[in-house]
Amino acid sequence: MLYGNSSISHYSADNMMIWLVMGFQGGMINVGGLMAGQHIVSHITGIATNFGLAVGYGEIGNALFLLVIPLFFLLGSITSGYLVDLRLHLKKKPKYYLSFGIMFFLLLSVYLLGGVGLFGSFGENAMGWREFLLLSLLCLVCGIQNGTITVVSKSIIRTTHLTGLTTDLGIGIVRVLNKNRINGMTYEGRANFIRMGIIFAFASGAAIGGLLFKVYRYHAFLFPVIISGSLFLLMLYFQVLKQKDLQYSSNQ
Repeated sequence: MLYGNSSISHYSADNMMIWLVMGFQGGMINVGGLMAGQHIVSHITGIATNFGLAVGYGEIGNALFLLVIPLFFLLGSITSGYLVDLRLHLKKKPKYYLSFGIMFFLLLSVYLLGGVGLFGSFGENAMGWREFLLLSLLCLVCGIQNGTITVVSKSIIRTTHLTGLTTDLGIGIVRVLNKNRINGMTYEGRANFIRMGIIFAFASGAAIGGLLFKVYRYHAFLFPVIISGSLFLLMLYFQVLKQKDLQYSSNQ
């Protein structure tokens, strides 16, 4: 993943470390969004359920609010589709550094705007434009992150929500227990290992994030900013700067 090749070693040490870090970040973003605006971020099923609840109570404004938010998750997935999936299918190097760069600048915007009070009071349960803007930015980040990692792992890994990942883990456990009777299960044990790791990383990110956001409020978004910024610089170095150095050296 660091080098942006189409022939990705899906369970290499650097890939698995990136996935675990992204799972940790996913937990922090979700708990931060929930504590800041009292609304679910990347769990589209929960948002749809709350939409139905709002309709049932005749809260049409709230229902429309909840209906629009998932579109930003979709927009994020479309963005990663263009930057990563489409380029892989066209036998071109995926632009991971752009995916991570966009996530970094979006999270930086959340941190800065929250710090100056643009999103209103931390923990306020409201449905105004401030909450709409906050959730839109966070859903956009989660859509890009989830789409990018899903493509890289060939739909084995998710890092912003755990429902599908837990389902895959259950199926994977059965496959491993019956690997002598099923062909093509060479990497299923390793896949289960990383699935369990991401579930733990996500829960850890949510737990640590819960403590940090309780104390530092919007300023705690600095931690996802640091994580995404570090990964952005890492991708930028390996995909762009190092490649230019290699090309320069080969031309000498």
